[in-house]
Amino acid sequence: MSSETPSKSITLYFREGSSDKVYQAGIEPKGTSFVVNFAFGRRGNTLQTGTKTAKPVDYQAALKVYDKLVREKMAKGYTPGQDGTPYQGTEREAAATGIFPQLLNPIDQNQAEQLVRDDGWWMQEKFDGKRILIRKDGDQVIGINRKGLVVALPQPVAEQVMFIGGRRWLMDGEAVGDAYFAFDLLEEDGVDLRKEPYSRRLDALVAIVASEGRSAIRTRGTATRTPQKQEMLSALYRIKAEGVVFKRHAAPYTSGRPASGGDQLKLKFTATASCIVAKVNGTKRSVALVLLDGRNRVAVGNVTVPSNQLIPKAGSIVEVRYLYAYPGGSLFQPVCLGQRDDIDPDACTISQLKYKAGGEDEEAESGAGGQRT
Repeated sequence: MSSETPSKSITLYFREGSSDKVYQAGIEPKGTSFVVNFAFGRRGNTLQTGTKTAKPVDYQAALKVYDKLVREKMAKGYTPGQDGTPYQGTEREAAATGIFPQLLNPIDQNQAEQLVRDDGWWMQEKFDGKRILIRKDGDQVIGINRKGLVVALPQPVAEQVMFIGGRRWLMDGEAVGDAYFAFDLLEEDGVDLRKEPYSRRLDALVAIVASEGRSAIRTRGTATRTPQKQEMLSALYRIKAEGVVFKRHAAPYTSGRPASGGDQLKLKFTATASCIVAKVNGTKRSVALVLLDGRNRVAVGNVTVPSNQLIPKAGSIVEVRYLYAYPGGSLFQPVCLGQRDDIDPDACTISQLKYKAGGEDEEAESGAGGQRT
């Protein structure tokens, strides 16, 4: 399959009353031609499958069938939002903006405990969402992903943007379903705030965004002192949250990810890794995974693809949750969370892995994230 004929796939959702349905469509290679396959059913159940092409066709013909199918389903109320949330359309989809978020390096439990005791570092909850910056410029609103490309926003978020702050601002945060959790303000009314300390940027953000409630755009609490951080950490462990983020309160905003360390760090309670799909394992619903160690590819085992996900192609990137990694890289109890289209292959490094730190009984007692309070 050449670069001029890429595969395509989409997962759409519909939620209304007691209905909670999922619909998947994809263009898949068949020899030198292509087919358009689909799957549908209630979310969480085994999906029924079928094809829209009785026999393989060329790519352009498959694309026409695929596009028509997606339009028909979206006209019936299906949306890309996992909560059945409509997404705003944008003609600038995938346009480059030159704006990139500040990315975080991971830390372990021992490092986190040091930062909890250091009042120079503030702590917030980490969400399991999609990293998005929002730019408002008068009546124009766009979302920007971690690659700096324009993306659609959940419709409720796009609508509320018009009612908060001044006419121009740039915000950083995470989209979770139909909500947006804002955690930084980079520009306000033409003033670049990136060089300002995080404490000032956070104050400016809170001044324009609702903190809690049913608002589509909101902030969450920030623990600034050791007792507050200890209490928040224990509470988030109890509810099995995604993790926490530590930010040095005097630090500026620096786009990109430092080679090590940095002014913003993250502790995940559950271990996840972004992996490259090396191959599809025959007719099984599983794929082989690899990570990068310099220029070398390291095999880290296989993962089963759930029935409500399309099987990813070789070269795709998938997010995998696992209990721990064995020395050498193999993942123990991997679970495929889905494909990632906002991460480049060079980010899929073996440095992501959390290795087994003792016997299985000890690991089972401490949990997937080595949790302690």
